[in-house]
Amino acid sequence: MKKLLFIAAFAMATSLTIAQEKTTLGKSEVNVNTEVGAFSWDAASHDFGKIKQGVPVTHEFKFTNTGKSALVIVNAQPSCGCTTPDWTKTPVPPGGSGFIKATFNAAAAGPFNKTITVTANTQEGATYLTIKGEVLVTE
Repeated sequence: MKKLLFIAAFAMATSLTIAQEKTTLGKSEVNVNTEVGAFSWDAASHDFGKIKQGVPVTHEFKFTNTGKSALVIVNAQPSCGCTTPDWTKTPVPPGGSGFIKATFNAAAAGPFNKTITVTANTQEGATYLTIKGEVLVTE
């Protein structure tokens, strides 16, 4: 019985050691690719201020690709269903420009602060844009 417990403990310790070595080895083998696209935003946030309830508002975030290769936007995901994004669907060459358009459905009264997560072939992988404001009740 003692032999069985010893063998089980030894096997567990060995597997943990191997897992740690692989993790450490994996981290040291990470290559950083500098040949990627890069966003340079005119502004990464927009304040709509006070807006009327029931009237959707739109803002277009503009960017320039300051990277060394074409910038490809894979997705633009809003933080809630009240925001609808649209974006440049074609690759943006270095020095070229594009957009992310965010339309907010001002249905609920009160202040709001929403994000759009932009996934692209950049060093960071994801960029966050912000829209905010206050929806006023229409009388």
